[in-house]
Amino acid sequence: MEQAIELNESMVTRAREAAAAIADDIQRHIDEHTTDTTERATLRLLGITGVNGIDVPLVNVVVEHGRELLPGGIMPPFVDLMMRSSKSAQDVAEGVAKGALALAAVPRERRANVEQRATELAREGVARIDAVRRRRNELVAEVGEPVKPYVYVIVATGNIHEDCAQAKAAARAGADVIAVIRTTAQSLLDYVPYGLTTEGFGGTYATQENFRLMRAGLDEVGAELGRYIRLCNYASGLCMPEIATMGALERLDMMLNDSMYGIIFRNINMQRTFVDQYLSRLINARAGIIINTGEDNYLTTADAFEKGYTVVSSDFINEAFALRANLEPWQIGLGHAFEMNPAKSDQVVYQVADAQLIRQLFPEYPLKYMPPTKYMPGDIFQGHVIDAMFNFTGILTGQEIMLLGMLTEALHTPLLQDRYLSIKNAKYIFEANRHLAGEVTFRPGGIIERRANEVLQRAAEQLEEVRQIGLFEALSRGMFADVKRDPDGGRGGEGVFRIGDDYFNPFFAELRAGRMSGAPVGPAPGRTAAKEGGQS
Repeated sequence: MEQAIELNESMVTRAREAAAAIADDIQRHIDEHTTDTTERATLRLLGITGVNGIDVPLVNVVVEHGRELLPGGIMPPFVDLMMRSSKSAQDVAEGVAKGALALAAVPRERRANVEQRATELAREGVARIDAVRRRRNELVAEVGEPVKPYVYVIVATGNIHEDCAQAKAAARAGADVIAVIRTTAQSLLDYVPYGLTTEGFGGTYATQENFRLMRAGLDEVGAELGRYIRLCNYASGLCMPEIATMGALERLDMMLNDSMYGIIFRNINMQRTFVDQYLSRLINARAGIIINTGEDNYLTTADAFEKGYTVVSSDFINEAFALRANLEPWQIGLGHAFEMNPAKSDQVVYQVADAQLIRQLFPEYPLKYMPPTKYMPGDIFQGHVIDAMFNFTGILTGQEIMLLGMLTEALHTPLLQDRYLSIKNAKYIFEANRHLAGEVTFRPGGIIERRANEVLQRAAEQLEEVRQIGLFEALSRGMFADVKRDPDGGRGGEGVFRIGDDYFNPFFAELRAGRMSGAPVGPAPGRTAAKEGGQS
């Protein structure tokens, strides 16, 4: 790493060891529990789709019918019913919904055959995910890979058809990643809406049909432009593993998939969230999806200068959870943000210090850097300049996924022309500074190096404290984002079940087994700014 600050390596070791211990402690809880959405995702992996006569998803109907059986997993009674009725998974789900078929505990004499058949079905389900991943790899090779950092922009009108039109326009203007913001509060729904949608408030519903439509639109414009356009949505909230399943089947490329975001910012039960994030990340890992974590949100509720170390702590924790869920380094898009008060003297110097620290702590990861939002002014010209400093900091420190700020962000939902101006801003700064990182060095003992090591030390100390008291207790004390949560409170706690000795779900083993390694590579991929500039 040509351009680097000297970090206290003993602090790095202490932080990573503490985060690993924290994750191992939570993993024991994960391994002892399941949730209703985990079991619903299992049914989706079998290929079940659709709704009943009153628009309740069939997977919800089946899990509710088998609720007393969930400590043993939904797979054994469901597959047993498939075998006894000689029907497909979809037909059995429809039969249960109509009351024509009933789930029941599996007798001992049928158990071995049921588990064998369930394992075969799990392999078939994972094979469908593998086929979608191979198709992505083929398309990237055929169409081409954009030069990094990825230019990431948001669309969200509520109408999926309008979203597709706006996404194509953004891609033509230079966007590489399109994120479709979910409609307000969808994360609190304990079901996934079905079908395409043309209405939504503050965003668009995340549904499998909406995923399919947007994917088709981006493939069309990507072929026109000669570069693969990535699609991002949100595997978070009360249906994390279900939305991850939908994304895997419809070839999403990135998913917001944080281990603690739902707890802190949506008051979702923490016991449930940790269980759900595990299966969702196993699915994303197998599907070749890049996850994005949400540490940027911490700095909207806590001060970025004083509490920047909490972002680093959480990045270490998210890394530990991600590695335990089989994600490869190129899939771990840890998050951070440019959120200090612009009135602060040397704001950009301190932002560079924080960004460079995270880049060096996680050199193999495609870090996602979030733009300023908390202090964006109503003055669009000043806002555009602040966004430009964000873009400059990102290219200088080798960030790979740059979510662009919008000059009208503090005024209204950005319009198409606002995205165009933001993309133009970013493209100019990225190209104008393409090799700057390789041409400059940081002053030893200077502001940047001192700030980075101070943040690192505070993060390591916080992680060691969390290791001592446990992550549940740390969250209850508000140690992240200054938000306190009750370990037994929050939405969705009634959907958590301690598993029995007979719990059986072969998807966990099949998702981990024989993983497909490697990122998709195009015929002439652009090198990242970090590599060109000597960052990694």
